[in-house]
Amino acid sequence: MTIERSDTTLPEEGESRLGELPPFAVGPVAAVAALLAAVLTALSGRYGFHRDELYFMVAGDHPDWGYVDQPPLTPLLARASTALLGDSPFALRVVATLLCVAAVVTVALIARELGGDRRVQLVAACCAATSAIVLGLGHLLATATLDMFAWLLVSLLVLRLLRTGDGRWFLAIGVAIGVGMENKQLIALLVVSLFLALLLVGPRHVLRTRWLPIGALVALVIAAPNLIWSAAHGWPQFAVAAGISEEDGGENRAMLVPLLIVQLSPIFVPLWVAGLIRLWRDPAIRWARLFPVATALLVVIVLITGGKSYYVLPLLLVSMAAGVEPIMRWARPVVLVAGVAVAAAVNIVVGLPVLPPSAAQLPNALNAEVGEQIGWPEFVRSVGDAWNQIPEADRARAVIFAQNYGEAAAIAQYGPDYGLPGAYSGHMSYADWGPPPDTASGPVLLVHAGENRRIPARFTDCRLIGPVDTGYDLDNKVTENVIQLCGAAPVSWSALWPILRRT
Repeated sequence: MTIERSDTTLPEEGESRLGELPPFAVGPVAAVAALLAAVLTALSGRYGFHRDELYFMVAGDHPDWGYVDQPPLTPLLARASTALLGDSPFALRVVATLLCVAAVVTVALIARELGGDRRVQLVAACCAATSAIVLGLGHLLATATLDMFAWLLVSLLVLRLLRTGDGRWFLAIGVAIGVGMENKQLIALLVVSLFLALLLVGPRHVLRTRWLPIGALVALVIAAPNLIWSAAHGWPQFAVAAGISEEDGGENRAMLVPLLIVQLSPIFVPLWVAGLIRLWRDPAIRWARLFPVATALLVVIVLITGGKSYYVLPLLLVSMAAGVEPIMRWARPVVLVAGVAVAAAVNIVVGLPVLPPSAAQLPNALNAEVGEQIGWPEFVRSVGDAWNQIPEADRARAVIFAQNYGEAAAIAQYGPDYGLPGAYSGHMSYADWGPPPDTASGPVLLVHAGENRRIPARFTDCRLIGPVDTGYDLDNKVTENVIQLCGAAPVSWSALWPILRRT
């Protein structure tokens, strides 16, 4: 759909705008997208479910307008995908593949919006498709997978608004923001950064339109169910964010720049640096100069709050798309092809399960999400062996309590194969799904990190069954667990539960 520029939103004096956009490189970009989809699909069944994916599927079985640590959209997509396509990693990850393919196409469209011809669009698509963050999020269904696409889509629509000056694009922007808010409230950081940058460097005249409040209202209406739920529950996601900042804030701040370099690719640093410079200095796209300012503001916000580096990556993808055109003027084609090929080779090995699980130590050391896909069935088998040590007469009153949602969700997924009941946990939204009934007065099988002394201290007569042995020499959340068998809970579960809740 083509939207013409409104007569009421004329360019400011001295501002240059692009005329007709270059043709979209449909064939070449579609080929890149198809190749990415083929690679992700071929590897989507490797290793196994990620701990977060297991959690999303359980959350999808408890439909609500919100959860302690996330809005409802990703759990809804997880449950819909497995219900339609089957209960397997391959089926679950179809959604992730489609979202990352859409993200790559969006990056190519951003390059086009900034005046890039078909060759520029193709290179931008190739760089996006081979970046570590796109490959990693394309393999796993995570809240960040949809979040990345939502940020890129909002950025594309904002660029279209700025280029055309047509306020009606605020309506599409509002829809994208509202849907993004139903997936992850983090997109509010993008909105704040872009709005502040617009106020600082313009073009501020795009704000003088009735479509701005209409777009804002649309975003608010779409996001309202989760916002209402969050308000009614005391804004738990702020508590989760505060916990991340308190626990990991120092490390996140120290590693922000190194991770930004690695999570795209060190080879792509010249691209996004050139893009930031071009967005700020190129008179032909002066209307887009708010993007480097928004990127700087977002970095400052992330540093202050102790947030994670990947919050900034979508805006760096925008800058990378902007940087392709000047880099192509400076670098020989063979250098570009070689750079993309090297980045692809490294990022595929680090981000995707191409190595057998027994050889995953190296990629796991560089990308911890690799290890979180390995060992969960073996972990549940260990829990099943421990469960069988409980006298059969006591099992109807016994409880499995897991420290972490990942362990509890793994037991929900694989436990029926070993005759296990569902596990309880006080972690995140698992705390809202139960305490055990007070009639569960039998033994308690505890699963917790070996270094955690707080949880076993709440129970009595605990004895160590042993550490979890998955058979893989990996440092991950699975292998850090130990299993203990304790006597009955010292007080009723309803009285103990508030103490066991945690974010």
